[in-house]
Amino acid sequence: MIQELQLKLSPYEASSIDIIKKVISKQIQIPIEDITHIQVVKKSIDARSRNPIIILKLIIYISESFSYKYENEYYYNNISKSKEIIVVGAGPAGLFAALRLIELGLKPIVLERGKDVSERKKDIALLSRNISLNEESNYCFGEGGAGTFSDGKLFTRSNKRGNIKRILEIFHMHGAQDEILFEAHPHIGTDVLPTVIKNIRQRILDCGGEIHYNSKVTDFDISFNEIQGVKCENGVTYKSNYVILASGHSARDIYYTLYNNNISIEAKGFAMGVRVEHPQSLINKIQYHSAAKNNYLPSASYSLVQQVDNRGVYSFCMCPGGCIVPSATQNNQVVVNGMSASRRNSPYANSGIVVELHPENLKNYTKYNELSGLKFQEDFERMSFEAVCSGQQAPAQRLADFISNTTSSTLPKCSYLPGVISSPLHKWMPSIISKSLQEGFKGFNKKMPGFITNDAIIVGVESRSSSPIRIPRNPNTFEHIQIKGLFPAGEGSGYAGGITSSAMDGEKCAESIYNIINNIHL
Repeated sequence: MIQELQLKLSPYEASSIDIIKKVISKQIQIPIEDITHIQVVKKSIDARSRNPIIILKLIIYISESFSYKYENEYYYNNISKSKEIIVVGAGPAGLFAALRLIELGLKPIVLERGKDVSERKKDIALLSRNISLNEESNYCFGEGGAGTFSDGKLFTRSNKRGNIKRILEIFHMHGAQDEILFEAHPHIGTDVLPTVIKNIRQRILDCGGEIHYNSKVTDFDISFNEIQGVKCENGVTYKSNYVILASGHSARDIYYTLYNNNISIEAKGFAMGVRVEHPQSLINKIQYHSAAKNNYLPSASYSLVQQVDNRGVYSFCMCPGGCIVPSATQNNQVVVNGMSASRRNSPYANSGIVVELHPENLKNYTKYNELSGLKFQEDFERMSFEAVCSGQQAPAQRLADFISNTTSSTLPKCSYLPGVISSPLHKWMPSIISKSLQEGFKGFNKKMPGFITNDAIIVGVESRSSSPIRIPRNPNTFEHIQIKGLFPAGEGSGYAGGITSSAMDGEKCAESIYNIINNIHL
């Protein structure tokens, strides 16, 4: 017999499968030994009271054998001699596009500007020690994309973009933890995700697909507004009438190449700000309403938003038990991001706190037309670099000092490995950002009393939360509105945000190509 059940347990009760079995046995009145398997369907935490509750939705197997079955079916066959489709970028959009192409009987040729994930780790180690920045191999560029070494969060609200469960199952199939299939906010972790990426790579290669590293696309071969292929910096040209452009939101050279070739792009709204870091114990105290440490509760997170002068100020990519990492892609920039390992056991909690911006807000940049937001973003990152001029060391300020316009004489300990240097961020950041952040933090403190403290530190700058550019495409076919056969995908296209929505977007582009080739009209 198979039975569904929802339980509300204390964190201690939920921590042990033996205790869970005892609770189930008592509730549905069956012997413990008859419970042959417990499948967790969903897990969430209700922390509204002083005694947080773990809510579990379970499927109980009673005297029944269990074998896990995915909700979707996956067919990865040999496509080595099939029609070739170029995929630019090996981030989530590119890799999932490649996997979907294989399922559809098409051969992906994946071109990645950076290195494979193992070689990329070496460059990231040098970057984290403030020794050197490789502009083609860093936290943003390389196999797996930006998400590989910056957390691996899979939560998304983009239910209409595609089949979220399918994306989670594919990650699980390639080595991700069971928990991603049922956690309310699934998370792989930067320590696990590289292995998952390697397994996806091997799947593509085993099926006859190709992946080429150190293959930076520098130009497009276009004839009569139809794509013919792409040209790489290493002198190699790849030919195909179908190109999925999944280059990511940090590949600014791609935007400039499109712009300089009169291929339409458009400015869009985006967001920039800082990283804020608190002691994780403080966030736990605020969110769990208790000063006592509870070893059975995970590191607490938060999600905050505040309206300031009709402009959103909000938390982004919150990393409980995580650390701040350097995410610049050029030597004259300082950019930060956040990440956490699968166990989320760092003593720090960090989050991007960003301000909503629109092209019309950037009055001094209108001369750049479609590139206005991109130019503003570049200048913001350069300001951050010039504030300290010390490689990838970052400007920082105690949170309460920032709000009171006071330069910090000392700084608290910080997880940012290249190091932080005291800087008056309130002075040099554009006022549209600094003033909005100050008011936003005040609003956050009302929702989470104790949030504003000089035990917290802000680190500059968080500027890559979203793309300031959109590459316009047909909403039905996902094809570029001007160039036939060019399919912008993922965060770099301006139509996705995060790993899961980018993966779904990549799949949609692959499916669209299949439909066009086979003259299928939907």
